[in-house]
Amino acid sequence: MKTSKKQNLKSLFIVIIVLIAINVVSNFYFKRFDLTHDKRYTLSETSLNIIKSIDSPLYVDVFLEGNFPPEFKRLQNETRQLLEEFTAYNPNIIFQFVNPIEKEEERLAVMKEFHANGLQALNITVDDKGKQTQEVVFPWAVANYGNKGTKVSLLKNLMGATTEQKVISSVQHLEFAFAEAFNKITKEKQKKIAVIKGNGELKDIQIADFIRSVRESYYIGTFTLDSVAKEPQKSLEALKKYDLAIIAKPTEKFTEEEKEVLDQFIINGGKSLWLIDNITANYEDLYNETGSLLAHQTDLNLTDMLFKYGIRINPLLVKDEQATPIKLATGKQGSETQYEQYFWKFSPFVYPSTNHPLVKNMEGIKFEFPSPIELLKNDIKKTVLLSSSEYSRPIGTPSEISLDMVTEETKPEDYLGKGLMPLAVLLEGSFSSMYKNRVLPFKDPTFKNDGLANKMIVISDGDIIKNQIDKGIPLELGFDKWTNNLYGNKEFLMNCVNYLLDDTGLINIRSKDVDLPLLDKEKVYQNYTWAQMITVGLPIILLAIFGILFTFLRKRAYSK
Repeated sequence: MKTSKKQNLKSLFIVIIVLIAINVVSNFYFKRFDLTHDKRYTLSETSLNIIKSIDSPLYVDVFLEGNFPPEFKRLQNETRQLLEEFTAYNPNIIFQFVNPIEKEEERLAVMKEFHANGLQALNITVDDKGKQTQEVVFPWAVANYGNKGTKVSLLKNLMGATTEQKVISSVQHLEFAFAEAFNKITKEKQKKIAVIKGNGELKDIQIADFIRSVRESYYIGTFTLDSVAKEPQKSLEALKKYDLAIIAKPTEKFTEEEKEVLDQFIINGGKSLWLIDNITANYEDLYNETGSLLAHQTDLNLTDMLFKYGIRINPLLVKDEQATPIKLATGKQGSETQYEQYFWKFSPFVYPSTNHPLVKNMEGIKFEFPSPIELLKNDIKKTVLLSSSEYSRPIGTPSEISLDMVTEETKPEDYLGKGLMPLAVLLEGSFSSMYKNRVLPFKDPTFKNDGLANKMIVISDGDIIKNQIDKGIPLELGFDKWTNNLYGNKEFLMNCVNYLLDDTGLINIRSKDVDLPLLDKEKVYQNYTWAQMITVGLPIILLAIFGILFTFLRKRAYSK
């Protein structure tokens, strides 16, 4: 008996020593194990580098708290687990989950404040065995670091998708969303962006939300090409100081001197984002007495330049059955005008079909009067980022466009072999100057025929960057005040900017796949009693069996 007691004490002492040793070693060596098959909790190298650089408290308030259906509970849990993973690597990341409308008396004031800050509420239906209740959810988080802060969207706005599909896409997006937000508020600005002006581009108020979003991470300013006519060489040298040039819906012809400045900017390594309307047709112009407009080609004098780089924007319009809705007046009821939604086929609703990290897991994007892009053969690598749907076709111009077209009836045969037209293309490679072996518009002692590795993005719609305006105030880019739909335009364009300028590899986090199995509620409702027996009754039965067996074995051991 004494020997047995000594052995037990010896074993206990060894266990204590081992535990102390493990704790001491763990203070010097940190390692976490991810046992999930999709490695959803294994942070990318980019995320880890961003997290490790945080040297003072970064506070995250997550508003995903309250009475939610299971899908949102899953999103809440995945968000919590990801933030716990961040905190495990750097305790300077401090987070909390908050229900902003917990106090009923403050509910309306809080909702107004959140709305003013761009944190849109979401009304969801909680269904519990046929009993439905309405709940308000704020699927947002806010991160603050020193005197800088930013908001983080936790729920992807996939129009037409089920809640389960939205949650799966949102979980895949979580790491990128938080890593991008942390990177934005902890890093100092370095890259510079020029918004090109001088050729009838969009006004500042029309791209105000885009500028506001970009300004959080980059320096951004206006660069007017008017000075090229007087001092082209000086203008070129000034433009070379920028890292990215954005050409947003020009409406006036570019001169050869202006084109040479842009060309040499690109050849010298400058990135470019082209948002070009090759057809003059604006949605606002339809609201006249006839409800129609004449769509015709816009002569921007850019065809030869883009041709040299490897693409051509054809003078056609894309008509797509997969379209975004518009509201039209259909009559009056009493003194009030009645409105009805119709799908406007010249405003395609485009979902990315490629797995390129720039657009992967992205929500739908709204276009207005886009044109098809033709890919030409040269040494430049071309990646189609966005295309029209299978049920789309080109429309020749000049052509009369009328609001009456919303009632047109079509057949699948009308689109046979005509769809899937490129609308946004990424070009990567070493570009050759369009003035190679040609007479230069102005003398440039630094002129280069060929450039180093570079990239540009061309989008055949200038309105994709334009935000709506309400009472003189610019609305969020992608938000349609007439239908209250929020499209993915801002996310897409911000990804374009990040991809063209990103030197941290942040954009590659988007390619991460997460397999998120969700509960089939229909099967649960059909087998509710059986599900209760398994989830509630079975553990109790197993516990009772274990208790009886343990008691029996204990009595048997001590009865000897």
